Amino acid sequence: MLAFTIRRLFQSFVVLLVVGLVAFAMFRFVGDPVDNLLGQERTDADIERLRTQLGLDEPFVFQYYNFLANAAQGNFGVSYKQGRPVASIIREQAPATLELAFVSGLFALFFGIAFGVYTAIRKDGWLSHVIMTLSLVGVSLPTFLIGILLIYLFAVELHWLPSFGRGDVVDVGGWKTNFLTVSGWKALILPSITLGLYQMTLIMRLVRSEMLEVLRQDYIRFARARGLKERAVNFRHALKNTLVPVITVTGLQLGSIIAFAIITETVFQWPGIGLLFINSIQFVDIPVMATYLMLISVMFVAINFTVDLLYFAIDPRLRVDRSKAAG
Repeated sequence: MLAFTIRRLFQSFVVLLVVGLVAFAMFRFVGDPVDNLLGQERTDADIERLRTQLGLDEPFVFQYYNFLANAAQGNFGVSYKQGRPVASIIREQAPATLELAFVSGLFALFFGIAFGVYTAIRKDGWLSHVIMTLSLVGVSLPTFLIGILLIYLFAVELHWLPSFGRGDVVDVGGWKTNFLTVSGWKALILPSITLGLYQMTLIMRLVRSEMLEVLRQDYIRFARARGLKERAVNFRHALKNTLVPVITVTGLQLGSIIAFAIITETVFQWPGIGLLFINSIQFVDIPVMATYLMLISVMFVAINFTVDLLYFAIDPRLRVDRSKAAG
């Protein structure tokens, strides 16, 4: 187990270096931030002075090394647009994205597993057919279109929910949260459904497929032959074994909620780091863009690492295989 953990940590470190290098290299083709920072009356001397201040006159390798060295100390540079430390900007915007991702993840996980188990157990029921048909909507329609449809229905036509913004927030120890106000919860509903619907349908279909496969196994027939209740067979035996392959996909999907919150935050003008990233692209704010992609990379690597460790906790066969290989 220790050797496996060390190997995964080393692989994660290499992945972060490569992703950071690729992202940092791509930003060289986005544009020159000096063009946006200086006005029309700029001189060549002004351009050279600003490039020197920003470190843009150094070779690419040194720029990337300085970025990594400063990032390891929590210093991600200064935003070209706002003129403030990127770390403080991320801290201000992150609560909005994290709360949106948290609610969307709970929505996708709860309803995905619940609907997946139900449609597997009652596969011939009319309600299962309705759920499977409606799930095609979540898979087929793009996220921005789902968001626009929800806004039109619940905000424009019914006037039940707000169409943009976070609503009222409460500052709790520097963390501005939606969870303590009614308007904050109302503002969370539409973007959470929009962001989590696609992930929910994928989880539901995966759970249903794996559940149907497990229910055909011999040990499930033996459990029924022993006289166990149907609830015990379905949830204690079938569902537990279903979750092993589901963990990987579920972990990646929950991670992608934050990564792909950009579209949802743009549609609902949600003041999170996704919207911040879109605005930084328009202004060629390289420190903000690089920091965002590095944080997303760290999140995905951490999720993959956690998923690998959960395999050992859930499936004892993996521990046995590792022990035999070591022997």
